[in-house]
Amino acid sequence: MSDVPERTELVEPAEAATDLTAAPEAAAAELPPEVVAQSLGDYFRGSLTRIRAGESGVLPVIVGLLAIMIVFETVSPGHVFLSAGNLVNLFQQSAIFMVLAIAECFALVLGEIDLSIGYVGACGAAITVQLVQPVTTNWPWWAAIVAGLAFCLVFGAIQGTLITKLRLPSFIVTLAGLLIGNGLMLWILLLGPFSGYPNLTGFSDNQKILYQLMWGTIDPNVSWILMGVIVAGVGLFIWWGDSRRRRSGLVAPPASLTLIKVGLIALVGVVVVAICDQNRAALGTLQGVPWVMVIVLAVLAAWMVLFQRTRYGRYIYAIGGNPEAARRAGINLTLVRIIAFSLCSFTAGIGLLLFASYLGGMSNNVQGGQLVLYAVAAAVIGGTSLFGGRGKPLHGVLGGLVIGGIYNGMYLQGYDVEPQFIVTGLVLLAAATIDSLSRRGSASGSVTRV
Repeated sequence: MSDVPERTELVEPAEAATDLTAAPEAAAAELPPEVVAQSLGDYFRGSLTRIRAGESGVLPVIVGLLAIMIVFETVSPGHVFLSAGNLVNLFQQSAIFMVLAIAECFALVLGEIDLSIGYVGACGAAITVQLVQPVTTNWPWWAAIVAGLAFCLVFGAIQGTLITKLRLPSFIVTLAGLLIGNGLMLWILLLGPFSGYPNLTGFSDNQKILYQLMWGTIDPNVSWILMGVIVAGVGLFIWWGDSRRRRSGLVAPPASLTLIKVGLIALVGVVVVAICDQNRAALGTLQGVPWVMVIVLAVLAAWMVLFQRTRYGRYIYAIGGNPEAARRAGINLTLVRIIAFSLCSFTAGIGLLLFASYLGGMSNNVQGGQLVLYAVAAAVIGGTSLFGGRGKPLHGVLGGLVIGGIYNGMYLQGYDVEPQFIVTGLVLLAAATIDSLSRRGSASGSVTRV
């Protein structure tokens, strides 16, 4: 037996350092454009690369919205689809879908689903409407809203606890919640002397305030001032956030892109206020931005900040993308999920409160099961993934506009509900297909790391 040690093959440092996954092309394909972009041109070229790879983002829903506007403006009687009155009416009709879709994003991004939000939110709205009735409890409007939303928050927390602590499927738990919520809503509506139909059309100030959530408008002059304040605030927030990341050496889009974003926000604000400030009444005067627009914008802004600017939001995406990896990273999956289901039900309570304002009261004919299906459809159509880990509250707003636009346009054409259901289902199927193909393309185009 020889004592000479076995010869060890040495690897040249240059060869050892070779890493094909570090190639610029691989980085551009795997990372978001803002990671590798050094200029506005780099950013758009990176975005185009990702679109070709199947990650289209909100592009399909934007194209869909443009198609809906062009088609229905062309075929609608009198070409009234894009008239000021119809556009404001379209937003009011879509507001419920938008808020419910934002609520559903909390569950979908986690890779879960919540089927109960239609009736849980309806219970919260029924509680609020009952509490402001002057012949019974006569609560202040703000206290009634707090009570209704608190119910939704607790209901969601209970469901989240059952799902996480007992490891029950969210589909089963929230389906049970849908049935329980339906029964509770009917029971709540029968508590007062209104035969199941408490209304908001009385003379009480508290009833009037809740009714004005959907139908009230802001003075035209105040609308412009409010728009300026909102645009300035959002613009400064975006600019400050991106600038802080650049100073810290972190990933941030080019400054020119930040200015373009702020400019687009300002343009949208000017267009919306200009449309709303036109007289939309056949008789008399009806002008100003509806309060419901401000409410939806506030919900969107609050949850956009939560999802994209907080540690909790990063935890939601991490769990939705890979729960086991998130657990190994030290994330408290139980707490994050319970909070998510609580906020899902809480946001649904806001959506159904707007629905109650739209109806002028609450009814035992509320179709909570149908509303939750529209919420899931709106979120997925807007770009939220059914597989978890991807989605934004903005997706819910865009998807809600698509569904609202389809229904509004078909209503103008005089179609019954049958073709409305069919078209909405086909659009949902197309969105889910795009989502599936996008994930398949991303998986096939990614580089496997050893």
